[in-house]
Amino acid sequence: MAINAGDTAWVLAATALVMIMTPALGFFYGGLVRRKNLISTIIQTLTIFSVVSLIWAFWAYSLSFSPSVDGLIGNLSNAFMMGVGAQPNPAYSGVIPALLFFAFQLKFAGITPALMIGAFAERISFKALLIFIILWTTLIYSPVANWVWGQTGWLHSLGVIDFAGGLVVHLTAGVSAVAAAIVLGRRSGIDKKREIRPNNIPFVILGAAILWFGWFGFNGGSALAADDIAVQAIVNTNMAAAAAAVSWMLMDWWRRGKPSAVGIAVGAVAGLVAITPAAGYVTTMAAIVIGLVGGTISNTVANWYALRAKLDDSLDVFAAHGAGSIWGVLATGIFATTMVNPNGPNGLLYGNPHQFLLQAFGLLVVGTFSFVGAYALLRLTNLITPLRVTPEEEEEGLDMAQLGEESYE
Repeated sequence: MAINAGDTAWVLAATALVMIMTPALGFFYGGLVRRKNLISTIIQTLTIFSVVSLIWAFWAYSLSFSPSVDGLIGNLSNAFMMGVGAQPNPAYSGVIPALLFFAFQLKFAGITPALMIGAFAERISFKALLIFIILWTTLIYSPVANWVWGQTGWLHSLGVIDFAGGLVVHLTAGVSAVAAAIVLGRRSGIDKKREIRPNNIPFVILGAAILWFGWFGFNGGSALAADDIAVQAIVNTNMAAAAAAVSWMLMDWWRRGKPSAVGIAVGAVAGLVAITPAAGYVTTMAAIVIGLVGGTISNTVANWYALRAKLDDSLDVFAAHGAGSIWGVLATGIFATTMVNPNGPNGLLYGNPHQFLLQAFGLLVVGTFSFVGAYALLRLTNLITPLRVTPEEEEEGLDMAQLGEESYE
């Protein structure tokens, strides 16, 4: 098969766009935590990306995208980059090099576990974090990626669709974050009745804005070609993010009597999450509806957590990524249409209720597997090394206790 220069150029650009999302996530989360944990939160994202890059080359890519063993996990035919070179991998794209597909998917694998750190921010040991991330990427992310995106994966074969990672990225991270919040427990000295103010709101806004920018590569690049599907995915991405930012803003305005800068930024991210599984399958107007509903749902879940939940999902990872992805995956089963993507299915609104049921089944399977698996891996990690820092380290802050550095003199 011949390499297409235009498609290759676009996916190269999209790969770079997705990479910038990881440090953007660091600033987004870093701005939300207390000042004494700012550096540790930002560097955790970059360190996770670095570690996952290595294991992706060693074995995780092969487990994710090599031919499946009984549709459950990839074999090791591409371990240590064997057979991954300039020639296309026709199972995924016949017009870009296999090495580029490897690099593009690496960026997804790198940011996904980083999404979870918001659930256990300010209290996890750096050593335990790295051990857990290696285990989680190998035993949770890779199998799910193979099930959903692998050409012989069993959920893919059933007809479950996920354009750019609603199931593979956001649901796995969102429900694993809940497991982490359960295992690690609440932060010490935190009073639910007292609001914890972000240490740097400009960082939060900057991080959200760069995430929005990078998401054009996240969703648009998932077309793996510079074509009409990529264009539709990019437009849908923007409109859903804008709609969710507005709906979150209006919800805050109604609840609090004034809009919130942090809320608008978080709302945009919730909309980006919600549109991700549907980006290349739905119309622009459907994307706006997905964003409006996604912002409203995520805002409602976040406020419920703040008032009633005993869990300390510190930065509302489940509200944005768990609840947002659940709605997005179901919405894909409602609004998908072959008028947008002839290679995809029609959804409920276009006469195919079966697709909606498939999407719900995919949510149940991936959500259950990710939660149970993450819980077990966290317990295993705690046997190897304590998950949580000491009370003294937590009081001092992870910047000084774990890194010996501080953000401001």
